[in-house]
Amino acid sequence: MPDRGVRDQPPSLRGRPSAAARKAEWEEWRRRSRSGDWPGYARRRSRHGHWRGAVITALCFHIFGNWTHAAHLAHPWDVIACALLLVGPLTLAWRGRAPVAVLAVAGAASIGYAALAVPSWTYAVAPVIALFTAVRTGHRRSALITVAAGYLAYLVVMVVCADPLGLSPAARPTPRDAVLTAFGLALTGFLGSAAGARAAYLAELSKANAERARAREEQERRQAADERLRIARELHDVLGHHLSLINVQAGVGLHLMDNRPEQAREALTAIKTASAEALREVRAVLGVLRPEEEAAPRQPALGLDRLTDLTADAGLPVTTETVGERRDLPAEVDRAAYRIVQEALTNVRRHAATGASATVSVTYAPDELRLTIRNDAGRSAPRPDTDVAPGTDDGGSGIAGMRARAASLDGSLEAGPLPDGGYLVSAVLPTTPTREPA
Repeated sequence: MPDRGVRDQPPSLRGRPSAAARKAEWEEWRRRSRSGDWPGYARRRSRHGHWRGAVITALCFHIFGNWTHAAHLAHPWDVIACALLLVGPLTLAWRGRAPVAVLAVAGAASIGYAALAVPSWTYAVAPVIALFTAVRTGHRRSALITVAAGYLAYLVVMVVCADPLGLSPAARPTPRDAVLTAFGLALTGFLGSAAGARAAYLAELSKANAERARAREEQERRQAADERLRIARELHDVLGHHLSLINVQAGVGLHLMDNRPEQAREALTAIKTASAEALREVRAVLGVLRPEEEAAPRQPALGLDRLTDLTADAGLPVTTETVGERRDLPAEVDRAAYRIVQEALTNVRRHAATGASATVSVTYAPDELRLTIRNDAGRSAPRPDTDVAPGTDDGGSGIAGMRARAASLDGSLEAGPLPDGGYLVSAVLPTTPTREPA
């Protein structure tokens, strides 16, 4: 026969060697078992263990406190008394399904036994448990009406009708017994109501905690998605810029390899520099995935301070203009401006005609930063290695990416061809964003 302790474990725990994993699974098992979300041993215990404990407790008080007196009654009253002692505790097995009906039956049995025995609190344990359960489970009004009716019936039977029924003087309650009985019933109802209120509060608290946990998980998933989008966009810009430069320089090197080997060497040197820079920027972009214990990156953050290096390695003549007094920019604006210029120069290099040049203009306005990237001549026909329109990247993802960067900072970006055949990209980035950037 299989071991019951192993059989009642969650299936995911059977045969798992990891202690940490087993501990985590046990915590989840206990949490879901208490809330009733997981079938198994804990649910069976909550379904059967509680009523068994109530029945056994009531039976112990009823039998050990009154059985001797019931057995010494004259036949057949001894049999009736013993049956009445057992009826109340046994009906507690159904208190979860019909708590008010159980309260009525247990109270009637106790009143019937009280007519045959001396007053004692031990044969009232079953009605007290039934009353507490009925009030705690939300049947407060019905339970109180039933208890009030039962108490009145108790007084009528034990006091008013004692002589007509022939009750012995020892079975009749004193005024003190009647007052203590009423007080005990009222206290039980109050405790049951308090327990029900506490259970409802804990249920609401648990629900609120679950809602907060779900909201926190949703926020974490949203932040993770935003971070993945940011990393993808950064990688697109880095790889698009440097691979485009490597592609151009490799074509130049192949063309000049036989006739002008010195210039081909310069092209290979440019390829080496561009690839090293691409690797460095990729490491910087992926640095957010670095564990916390690793050292922080030592390379400077990307921004307009490195605009000179960007234009020097652009692979085509670039003129830079700065209007206004330079100042420190927010990190998001500085990085977005650098990436927009980088993407625009990548598009010029990929799609403009051979020998084209570009002009980058940076204007520092009081509340915004304006960028203008213009190339002086567009291509008249597609190059052999691409067939997309001028000013775009991979069918338009470059322009869309730049617009997304500007929009994430509440800015705007416009791009389009010029009448003289060139191409113009202009962006406006607020230096004091009105909302938190994604």
